[in-house]
Formats: sequence, structure tokens, C-alpha cells
Amino acid sequence: RIADVKQMQTALELYFNDWQEYPVDVISGEQIASGTDHVYMVTVPTAPTPADSATCSTVNDYDYYQFGSGESYYLQFCLGNSVGTLSAGIQCAFPGGIIATTTSCF
Repeated sequence: RIADVKQMQTALELYFNDWQEYPVDVISGEQIASGTDHVYMVTVPTAPTPADSATCSTVNDYDYYQFGSGESYYLQFCLGNSVGTLSAGIQCAFPGGIIATTTSCF
């Protein structure tokens, strides 16, 4: 999961560097792209199924939200187990990194 999120964050930063805004939508199984000649990620990962744990069963998807007219984004995901300094549960990725949250990024 962390590797997926880091790859999505890199693709989002490359997109931002070219267009000075983050994309409106990021959908699992689709591309992060601007038109057909600017592809930043060929296939956005899908969350594993079944969910990693009971904690993640209701929030198992990668949920993306662009805000501030494209100035920033949140990417919510759930970890079934602790990874490094990140504890199990709902996590929120944003341009500055990843933080744990108790309810939701949005």
C-alpha cells in the first residue's frame, strides 16, 4: 500500500509541475494523465481485496480529493498493519507527506 501511495504522489507531483494544479480526478484502474500525450501513471493502483483488516473493511479504497482549485489534494487509504512509523488505520497522503487520521481526510 505505501509503495502504491508513494507512486501516486510522485505522479501527482509530476502532473503539478507541468500544469501548476493537481488533477480533478484520480480513479483506481485508470490513468493519471493530461490528454493522451502526457501520461504520469499508466494505471492507478486498486486497493487489495479483501481488505487488509476489519479496520479497513469500510474504507478500503484509495480515495482522492482535489481542493483549492487544484492547489492541493488528499489521498485517503487504510493500512491493515503498522508500516514503519505509520500505524494501522486510516491514513491521509497530501503533498507534504502522509499522516494518520482517526476518521477521514475529508
